[in-house]
Amino acid sequence: MNYEDIKKLIEDMGNSKIDSLDIEFPEGMKISMKKNETKEKLTKKEEVSQINISTKAQIEEKTTSNCDENLKIVTSPMVGTFYESSSPKEAAFVKIGDKVKKGDVLCIVEAMKLMNEIESEFDGEIVEICAKNEDIVEFGKPLFKIK
Repeated sequence: MNYEDIKKLIEDMGNSKIDSLDIEFPEGMKISMKKNETKEKLTKKEEVSQINISTKAQIEEKTTSNCDENLKIVTSPMVGTFYESSSPKEAAFVKIGDKVKKGDVLCIVEAMKLMNEIESEFDGEIVEICAKNEDIVEFGKPLFKIK
């Protein structure tokens, strides 16, 4: 198969409604063509992005409408597994009633085998722990309420 034949095959593929084509010739040459794959991937990414944006807006709306004005909320910055301590044998980083300062470690959220320490964004007292040890948490899910 020469260059002109291959070029004609590509043009025909582009003008047709088929998405993929695989040809194997007796002399061992193989031709594999696919189209619209990039377009579909972009569309799926855009859908996921739109879902994440609307979910984040809903979470923010719920957390602001459901909480007392004096409470500050520490939310999960990612999807992962919530751990109250650095190991099962260790005590929890914080418990209800503990005084915390900005920068104190409150918990760990494991995401993709990485342990991410979640630090307090505020000074205050832990009023509520919104997740249980080893719970799966979503992006924006309230983890702690601080007064």
